[in-house]
Amino acid sequence: MNDASPSPELTLDPADWDEFRALAHRMVDDTIAHLASLRDLPAWQPMPDAVRGSFAAPLPVHGEGDESAYRDFVQLVRPYPNGNLGPRFWGWVQGNGTPLGMMTEMLAAALNPHLAGFDQAPRLVEEQVIAWLAEMMGFPAGASGVLVTGGTMANVLGLAVARHAKAGFDVRAEGHQGGRPRMMLYGSSETHGWVKKAAELLGLGSSSFRSIPVDGEYRVDVDAMRGAIRADRAAGHRPFCVIGTAGTVNTGATDDLRALAALCREEELWFHVDGAFGALVRISGELAPVVAGMEEADSVGFDLHKWMSLPFEVACVLVRDAEVHRAAFSMRASYLATATRGVTAGGLPFSELGIDLTRGFKALKVWIGMKAHGVRAFAALIEQNVAQARYLAGLVEEDAALELLAPVPLNIVCFRYNPRGLAEDRLNAINEEILVRLQEDGIAVPSGTTLNGRFAIRVANVNHRSRREDFDLLARSVVRLGAGIAKQLSAPSV
Repeated sequence: MNDASPSPELTLDPADWDEFRALAHRMVDDTIAHLASLRDLPAWQPMPDAVRGSFAAPLPVHGEGDESAYRDFVQLVRPYPNGNLGPRFWGWVQGNGTPLGMMTEMLAAALNPHLAGFDQAPRLVEEQVIAWLAEMMGFPAGASGVLVTGGTMANVLGLAVARHAKAGFDVRAEGHQGGRPRMMLYGSSETHGWVKKAAELLGLGSSSFRSIPVDGEYRVDVDAMRGAIRADRAAGHRPFCVIGTAGTVNTGATDDLRALAALCREEELWFHVDGAFGALVRISGELAPVVAGMEEADSVGFDLHKWMSLPFEVACVLVRDAEVHRAAFSMRASYLATATRGVTAGGLPFSELGIDLTRGFKALKVWIGMKAHGVRAFAALIEQNVAQARYLAGLVEEDAALELLAPVPLNIVCFRYNPRGLAEDRLNAINEEILVRLQEDGIAVPSGTTLNGRFAIRVANVNHRSRREDFDLLARSVVRLGAGIAKQLSAPSV
């Protein structure tokens, strides 16, 4: 018998809980103070070379301790995000998050449940959230759904269900290597880039996506789509899915979803709606008509970290037919067997609705956020963002030095600096430089896009912290910067 005393067994719990509690309180206090000061901070700031270089440090073989690691975060990380917390971030459709959402992330991480299913309260939270979201989107009570990382994954899963439902053969078993007719899907030329990635990932090939022209308001030409479907069918291909967009990434346009739903019924195709940010306008009584017809879709993907301002990352895919949804992903294995009692009672249903087996507790921030704020508060903020976008569009139209480059149906404004007397071939370079200086000077963070060959400063507003005064500042700054840049470019070189 070995009488030697065993070495202490290791844990990652703190050796002193009171000491850790003090550090945790400081982390919370510091973070809340940071959030409260956002309006006084630059919209974005470049990272100094010394900070950038610090991330080349060697592998930490021995720990430096909680205090030191937190100090590095405060000095090296927190001051240099992409800016989407702040009130003048409109670069991409990225939500701000909320203080309550931040705390619910802590609660979820502290509970740390595995959300494949199991007999546990967190599973019931997600099931209730899915039921609430289905009701918000106008889907039937028996609709299926699952929370995922973002709009891309939500849309990919929706397309995978469509492929399974409309292939006409067992695509899960056979794949696309058996000489079958090419499966074709359709969307507008403004469809987000996820669709080509999804077509490639699912073995369809990006050439299976038919990009259909848009009208002057950037909405898909339904007649052109109908013609493409029938031409493909006549050529021996198999059309299977139409994608309608609720809120395009470039201009915020929404396709005629009712017309697309009717087309899909007529042609017996799956109707999927990419509602990454636009789907949520359905909760607004004022704006719901914009997405009329979405409730007729077979599936819809949408984000909650955009126009519901929840912390990254959480999105949802809803599928009208729960049996078809499950059939597209269900897998039976002994280690996933369903029990009638114990921890696995009720099985692991979420693992049968997508790719992931291991899943975090995304639903908690949705559940607490909706209970705390209520749907009407989110609807009011969506309406506020749209009103702010229209306010900015008005500022642009009132200023002779500015030009609106696309309609403003929702929350995206595309405009440029274009005073009288400037040659068209110089405007793109001037506006590209304006955009960069807005960001580097910490004034605001819009992004850029190109519409009909013209570079646009693009404001995508899902920001619950923005005020009208922020848009006043943006418009003034674009004119001021534009005048200075145009003068520099026209000055003779020495």
